[in-house]
Amino acid sequence: MKITIFNTPVLSTLLHFLAKTGLHLTGWKVEGGFPNLPKFVVIGAPHTSNWDFVMFLAVIFNLRANVRFMGKAELFRSLFGWFFYWCGGVPVDRSKPQGLVEQMVQACKDADHFILTIAPEGTRTRVHEWKRGFYHIAKNAGVPVVLAIVDGARKVVGVGQIFNPTDDIEADMKTIQGFFAGMVGVNPMRTGGL
Repeated sequence: MKITIFNTPVLSTLLHFLAKTGLHLTGWKVEGGFPNLPKFVVIGAPHTSNWDFVMFLAVIFNLRANVRFMGKAELFRSLFGWFFYWCGGVPVDRSKPQGLVEQMVQACKDADHFILTIAPEGTRTRVHEWKRGFYHIAKNAGVPVVLAIVDGARKVVGVGQIFNPTDDIEADMKTIQGFFAGMVGVNPMRTGGL
């Protein structure tokens, strides 16, 4: 397994402790956990604040998960490229004829363990329609979608609901978004209408 910040000896234990403590001190808690599956796509919503990234890291370190994220290829070719790999980054080249979805599907197929995290809203501002890349990646790679639902009203992140894509994307998107209906994020004013 590739060494990342999430599974570096000693450091991962320290970060787990800090994340657990930080969540406790701020009144947030995590309900559930990731399934014991080698590969899946995790979507987290609602995405409403810059603090969501800090929350994401706290949840990931608390659950001791080794996750991946997409980053533009140029970041990985820089002097600090090793850092982005270490943080779980997967480079995607937007100039290649094959799109981001195909590149991520291939990365998933090439790995023994692959947990890809995506914010389907694609922005912190209010949106009424999600980007569908996460769905196409999961469907084409033959892996499930795992939901991470931010409930700002209760200060809870619920993790672990599994959804297996079918052949009906419209019905599937309605079902997936239905799990998030009524949830408000860290910044309720930016929560989109689902």
